[in-house]
Amino acid sequence: MKYPLLFSLLAGLQFQMQAQQPATTPESNLEALKEKAALTSNSRVQALPLENIGPSIMSGRVTDIAVNPKDPTEFYVGYASGGLWHTNNNGTTFTPVMDNAPTQNIGDLAVNWETGTIWVGTGENNASRSSYAGIGMLRSDDQGATWTHSGLPDAHHIGRIILHPEDPNTLWVGVTGHLYSPNEERGVYKSTDGGKTWKKTLYINNETGIIDLAAVPGDPQTLFATAWQKDRKAWNFIGNGNGSGIYKSTDGGENWTLITTEESGFPTGEGVGRIGLAIYNNNTIFAIHDNQFHREKKGDATKDKDHLSKDDFKEMDVETFLALDNKKLNTYLKTNGFQEKYRAENVKQLVRSGAVKPIDLANYLEDANAMLFDTPVIGAEVYKSTDGGATWSKTHEGSIEDLFYSYGYYFCQIAVDPNNPEKLYAGGVPIIRSDDGGKTWKSINGDNVHADHHSIWINPEKPGHIINGNDGGVNISYDDGESWIKNNTPSVGQFYAIEVDNQEPYHIYGGLQDNGVWMAPRNARENTSWHQQGEYPWKMIMGGDGMQVEVDPRNPNIVYTGFQFGNYFRIDLEAASRKYIQPKHELGDRPYRFNWQTPILLSPHNADILYLGGNKLMRSMDKGDTWEAISDDLTTGGKPGNVAYGTLTTVSESPFRFGLLYTGSDDGLIHVSENGGSTWKLISESLPKDLWVSRVIASAHDENTVYATLNGYRWDDFTPYVYVSTDKGTTWKNISSNLPLSPVNVIIEDPSNKDLLFAGTDNGLYASFDGGMHWEPFSNNLPEVAVHDLAIQERESDLVVGTHGRGIYVIDIAALQHANANVLKEELVIFELPETRRSPRWGASRAWGNPYEPEMEIVIYSLAEGEATLEVTDDSGNKLKTFSSPLKKGFNLVAYDLSADEDLANRYNKKNRSNKLRSAANGTTYLPKGTFTLKVKKDKATTEKSFEIK
Repeated sequence: MKYPLLFSLLAGLQFQMQAQQPATTPESNLEALKEKAALTSNSRVQALPLENIGPSIMSGRVTDIAVNPKDPTEFYVGYASGGLWHTNNNGTTFTPVMDNAPTQNIGDLAVNWETGTIWVGTGENNASRSSYAGIGMLRSDDQGATWTHSGLPDAHHIGRIILHPEDPNTLWVGVTGHLYSPNEERGVYKSTDGGKTWKKTLYINNETGIIDLAAVPGDPQTLFATAWQKDRKAWNFIGNGNGSGIYKSTDGGENWTLITTEESGFPTGEGVGRIGLAIYNNNTIFAIHDNQFHREKKGDATKDKDHLSKDDFKEMDVETFLALDNKKLNTYLKTNGFQEKYRAENVKQLVRSGAVKPIDLANYLEDANAMLFDTPVIGAEVYKSTDGGATWSKTHEGSIEDLFYSYGYYFCQIAVDPNNPEKLYAGGVPIIRSDDGGKTWKSINGDNVHADHHSIWINPEKPGHIINGNDGGVNISYDDGESWIKNNTPSVGQFYAIEVDNQEPYHIYGGLQDNGVWMAPRNARENTSWHQQGEYPWKMIMGGDGMQVEVDPRNPNIVYTGFQFGNYFRIDLEAASRKYIQPKHELGDRPYRFNWQTPILLSPHNADILYLGGNKLMRSMDKGDTWEAISDDLTTGGKPGNVAYGTLTTVSESPFRFGLLYTGSDDGLIHVSENGGSTWKLISESLPKDLWVSRVIASAHDENTVYATLNGYRWDDFTPYVYVSTDKGTTWKNISSNLPLSPVNVIIEDPSNKDLLFAGTDNGLYASFDGGMHWEPFSNNLPEVAVHDLAIQERESDLVVGTHGRGIYVIDIAALQHANANVLKEELVIFELPETRRSPRWGASRAWGNPYEPEMEIVIYSLAEGEATLEVTDDSGNKLKTFSSPLKKGFNLVAYDLSADEDLANRYNKKNRSNKLRSAANGTTYLPKGTFTLKVKKDKATTEKSFEIK
């Protein structure tokens, strides 16, 4: 007998839910892209480029790879939220080819190598908590130089694209559909006019989409599609359902038949999960299945008599409990992370007194996270059909252990060698290979290969040549997975959180999706020189999914960070030690609920004081050694489900007053305490309900001011929600103003200019110079990527931008900080010029290298667009340099090489025979030491600023 995964309590979720937030319409999403383009063209910061500083070695999640069959050294890689990259040197280097597209979120890609046409199905298909939606299909006919939107705008997530091998105008797309809401635009779509129009040829229901689609090699009339029914909510994920199954078409995708019937031998019913396909020929088909039916319960004969499990306590009476062997009980308590104070003798005393019951030793471990990771499902299975899908049989005994664990929805990739049906490859947590048609399997996950595999390409012309995409980038093997090359030069890290410290130079820290926590000095160079030097400048200090970071301002060697679901540590970098500091609940209480990205905060008033948000706010007065809850539950109490929910997501303390605290939760509540947690007040009643509070920030300029951002991503609601309160949350003002549709992840207030704000959304970065009344895209050199976190290094005036897909960007915002309302009315402004040191290296020749040429960056603000003339004079008024530069409306960055014009230098030398200017080896005459004046003229406006060369 089979037991479906769906618990009866989950089936009753619907009546407990409030009405679902409406998903944003596709028309609104497309209009928002136009709005952002218009805003960008008028943005006053459009001419200020952000600098990408990497890192690259840990890479980011790959969703698909398209390889040139005639030259496998050329291929494209699609990253989940990092765009499309191209290589023509076997992955030695990559070039981004989608940076000018309106999204970086990719589900699948296909290339017509004869015509050069690239198709990108936008919106990741892996149904993860950070699988961002797309805008449908994109097409490029010029190798990515330009992109055209080609329909299916409400698809959100694309499972697979199949191109007709002979007709470039015919293609099929498997649309997975919305992630967090039902919708109609899902199923199989076919176009016969190159994506101008689409015909839906297979539709199951509004919760079931197509996750995989494959054509028989050499026979595009015969196609197979896998339907996947799923329902993800912030508190629960059901990755299976009756709508899941395999369909077949024999007329080019015009009509479809369900072939996984009860008589077929393939699983059917409620427990059918995600399915992946590999087609060898018309008859031989392989399918990998995430079987979500429960496993058969093992009898008592298989029970381990020497060890206790949590199930043992669920029906245990007091007498039996008190008779337990203390050694065995202590083993259970220690193994399962009970607090030190809970050991056999004192726990028995608590039971004797009636303070706790035996079942509490099971409840202590029962939370949504346990439900998610300890679900006893069948898991990974591979099936084979030798009659074109009419019947199926499993290729192996039982299930494939330790491939999917409890989250097979994230993988389900299978590939077959085009020349050998006995040679199979499957992707899950490891990548595995079978040489006997799926009967037995071995891991080929090399020591330089990341876990979690999403794409496998097999070279039909060279056995053993594999290109693999995973959560850690791209790997290539030429010996069937026995050894691997790592090909991670793109900066595509998916950062959840970033932080900076005050060292010289300052260091940047960041937690990444499935790639741990890394740190590096600001001046770390992102290039391949470390291959020669032997040490990459970025250092990993924590594994897992990297989370938030706090650095002790008194000692940067003390770092607080961790991984998902509140597993935090205090790290001593100097001593190379770390201590686990997650707060523990009391025996008899329900476990604390911790968000995937649990918030932590060092008090700005005392760096010994650490806050950590579960469902209650926890405070430690001794750096995390001990904890106390300083609140009751600050959420709505959670919901039944297999994902932790009803958790705090953000914590802030006012720099003006110790104990003026704010919290925000994943279920839409914001609270304030003005007395260190003794009492709390709910302050979000007037705000939209049931939205994720992505950030709450106490102002650095006014004790009564607080900012909040809400995020509707988990409802497929892409409305930007940004608010400010000037009375500690009693009333709120909406300052989303002109922000285009895109969920907001973070807001940050500049520490020196109270009107200067920055906001990070799922589609980029914005700046406001008037406290949020108007927003302007900040996107020069920054593609349309999700911005998850922002930090400002005050000493250096650097804005550090953590993206979820393109690594970290940095930009000097000193000029913006000085741009108050009066400055922004000026016709022309030169901001502070940097002090420069004269060097004999200027213009000097270098063996086999270009001469070193200095450069001074000049930031100029112009009230209107136009041409400007720049003039440099020395302290005696001698003119040494004149050049022109176009200026955009707003802030401009003009590069000056500190040279003198040849004719002006000659004129100067005639006057100053004892102190002549001399040209360098490269023929350029550079300014000498001294004080100089830069004068800028534009139309009738003139301004000047002095600078010094020492």
